[in-house]
Amino acid sequence: MTTNNLNITIAGGGSTYTPGIVQALLNDLDKLPIKKLVLYDNDPQRNRDMYLIIDFMLKKKGVCHVELVETTKPKEAFSKCDFVFTQIRVGGLEMREKDEKIPLKYGLIGQETCGLGGFAYGLRSIKGLLEIVGYVQDYSPEAWILNYTNPESIVAEAVRRQYPKAKILNACDMTISIEETIAVNYGYDRKNWISDYYGLNHFGWYTKIYDKSLKRDVMPEIIRKLSISPMKVADFNAGDESWQETYSMMSVMTKNFPQNIPNSYLQYYLYPDIAVEHADKEYTRANKVMNGREKNTKEMARKICEGKKEDILNFNFGEHGQYIVDMAISILHDLHQRFMLIVPNKGAIPNLREDAVVEIPAYVGATGVEPISLRGNICDFHKGLMEAQVAAEKLLVDAYFEGSYQKALQAFTLNQTVPSARVAKLVLDDMMGANKAYWPELK
Repeated sequence: MTTNNLNITIAGGGSTYTPGIVQALLNDLDKLPIKKLVLYDNDPQRNRDMYLIIDFMLKKKGVCHVELVETTKPKEAFSKCDFVFTQIRVGGLEMREKDEKIPLKYGLIGQETCGLGGFAYGLRSIKGLLEIVGYVQDYSPEAWILNYTNPESIVAEAVRRQYPKAKILNACDMTISIEETIAVNYGYDRKNWISDYYGLNHFGWYTKIYDKSLKRDVMPEIIRKLSISPMKVADFNAGDESWQETYSMMSVMTKNFPQNIPNSYLQYYLYPDIAVEHADKEYTRANKVMNGREKNTKEMARKICEGKKEDILNFNFGEHGQYIVDMAISILHDLHQRFMLIVPNKGAIPNLREDAVVEIPAYVGATGVEPISLRGNICDFHKGLMEAQVAAEKLLVDAYFEGSYQKALQAFTLNQTVPSARVAKLVLDDMMGANKAYWPELK
């Protein structure tokens, strides 16, 4: 791979997260020198809106040497790529709304990546991501794919099966968001941290947070603070009440299980009854995004079309974009920087099945990922939770490749947010009807 004049494609270019990625790219042009940036999306209007916004950003920054392209054509999008950033949402927010509301109808968790909503999303995402990975293999097989597409564990397992030699990193920025929120609340600098963590995607625990400046593990004191009172929402999630509820539940989890700091998404598995009690069955997270980020993006594109020059960009970029750009830089310059990544276990967690897809720290360099193995076994409580979730996810991927209704029903039944096979079948059948245009046929 050349280190200059890079071609980067963003698959899911119309996403509201694209400006954050582009801002990070602009901040690091000296480390990641771009010649061409391609926005690829199967929704031409969303892609056009984002093209207008990104073009405005480039001109505002005075960046004239980067060729910006929008396309819905795979060959144009993926030919001669160096990096492909994937952040697709198959079915869009309309299907996310169904993922959230159908389970709630049956008294179950309605959430984007967790529970049966996450499984419905997973069956849609597999096909979409495999399609993109296939395009990259056809047109730019040496390109690195840096994947943000959810649900990460499920799609990572599917790609591993169909394209075992693909050059792909599966990453999630949730751990970074949690760490940044902790640091802001309690007066630390996250850049000084070396974090030890294990689990599945959106399903894990911190075991140590070593602070290089303080020369000690600060996790015990963070646990004490979390147990006393909830964190406040950091600036990058300001104005979003649901995040305040999330961090309140992190305090509940930490108080009840004080050995580790949990991933915030564990609330949906450990306390599904509380999550359902607090949920608005008529106005879910998808509706909030539609009326927030999506509407905001359309408004920015409209102002640009009208020729306005001031007060256009209205984004809170957060860590999402910087994280994926940092990974690309670490590959390009063989820096061996440390990230939380979703990888095949292969003994990294010694007492967990080897073929699990786990989330653990790893070093990233020119040859890819070097996972960091744990020093010992994990506890039975975490292992039991993870084993059940891994089995459910693998059954779901089996259902996709085999077109098996039975495997899908087993997966839905085993999901830890589901109390019985009866309700699992009710939700599965309802989901099948809603996802007829996206799921494989299940027989």
